[in-house]
Amino acid sequence: MPKVGVEQSLTAVQEALQQKGYDVVQLNNEDDAKGCDCCVVTGIDNNVMGMSNAVTAGSVIAAHGLSADEVCQQVESRLNH
Repeated sequence: MPKVGVEQSLTAVQEALQQKGYDVVQLNNEDDAKGCDCCVVTGIDNNVMGMSNAVTAGSVIAAHGLSADEVCQQVESRLNH
């Protein structure tokens, strides 16, 4: 099953993905994202400086404003493209 990194504040999303059989890891720092097929973040933190360091080749989904089910649908569509 694909490995999905989920920001630690998104407990409902983490539980929903685990119920669907995904290998879920908490994203506590950027090293946790390495090896993930997809990452789910709150989307609240904005990159004000315009700098970014890619730590995963997988998709990144901003969960802000989405329900846990909607996030699961996003994960499934990105991983099954």
